[in-house]
This record gives sequence, C-alpha cells and structure tokens, in this order.
Amino acid sequence: MNHQIPLMLRQGGGAIVNASSGAGVKGFKGQAAYAAAKHGVIGLTRSTALDYAASGIRVNAVCPGIVDTEMIQRFAESTPGGRDALIADERIGRLGTPDEIAAAVLWLCSDAASFATGHALVVVGGQTV
Repeated sequence: MNHQIPLMLRQGGGAIVNASSGAGVKGFKGQAAYAAAKHGVIGLTRSTALDYAASGIRVNAVCPGIVDTEMIQRFAESTPGGRDALIADERIGRLGTPDEIAAAVLWLCSDAASFATGHALVVVGGQTV
C-alpha cells in the first residue's frame, strides 16, 4: 500500500491519508467504475487501518466533493450548465477549495486526530447528506 510503512514501523508509528471521493460513500448515476474505485479506496483504508493500528500507524481517507481546480474548471466549460450546474450539486452553495481539502488532510495527519484510524473524512459541502 505504501512504501513508507516499513519506515513508520521502525519509527513506532505514523499517519497515512488515502485519497477517495464523495463518490466513495455515495453512488452517482453514470459513474459506476469511478464510484467502485473510490469505494475500494475506503475498503483498503479500513482494512489497512486494522492491520497497522496496534503498530501506531493510523490510516484514514479524505473524501472530497467538487473542488474548484483547473480540472473542474475545464469540465465546467464543457458541461451543460457549466459551473452553475456543479455548484447546484453542492448543498453549501459553492465549490470546495484545495486549501479546505488540504486542511482536512493536515488534520488527519496531526496529533489532534491521534484517535482517528480507519475513518473516511467526507468533505463535500453537504453533497452526501
């Protein structure tokens, strides 16, 4: 899963954050393969968390919603309704920012999350509620 695990074992612990998606916790029409892959990331995360919890290695996943990136901007330009259609899917009324997802990852890696392992942190602006 991660080539850093042997190092973390020698150090007595560490934190791994896998990248899943809001699609990892909810299905989306027309996205079966993508949703299956992202659900798989969560299953891998949870199983690996169990494998390494006693060794002090925490394994979690972050599940972002639609984040305002260059890729999403290109997608919005080629999609009927564009950016407004994407925002309409976000209950919070806007797209997420890369900084918001980074903050979630940093929290999962921090001592403040020292009791969290096997968790899929959903950061989707309410989309999966």
